[in-house]
Amino acid sequence: MLLKKLIQFQWPGILWAIMILILTGVPGDFFGGINSSWKWQHIDKIVHWFIFAVFSYLLLHGHRRQYPGIKLRYKPVLLALALGTLFSAFTEIMQQHVFRGREGDFADFFANVAGTLSGALFFFTWYRKK
Repeated sequence: MLLKKLIQFQWPGILWAIMILILTGVPGDFFGGINSSWKWQHIDKIVHWFIFAVFSYLLLHGHRRQYPGIKLRYKPVLLALALGTLFSAFTEIMQQHVFRGREGDFADFFANVAGTLSGALFFFTWYRKK
């Protein structure tokens, strides 16, 4: 029953996590004309930031939908931050040790964590205004 309820409200975040895992597992040369110039490195970090910001936002949005009458406290926000950080570490470890043609990167990890923080902050700020 708990799993069914979790999936019912968290499916957008779960699907987004699956998409993140697929995208982070795709070999770097899959995208063809992209080179690793300085300009691309900045875009890469923005993409990492964005996908993890959306991830933490979706986790918190699912929690809000699951418990609509309960005032949002810091515990779900901290849980979303912890899940985003752990999932970020997991994807970077997978890139380093499992996925072929990929490398784990601390800069990507920090961009992911910054995105996780930003998504949670955006949600928390947006929710508090309502």
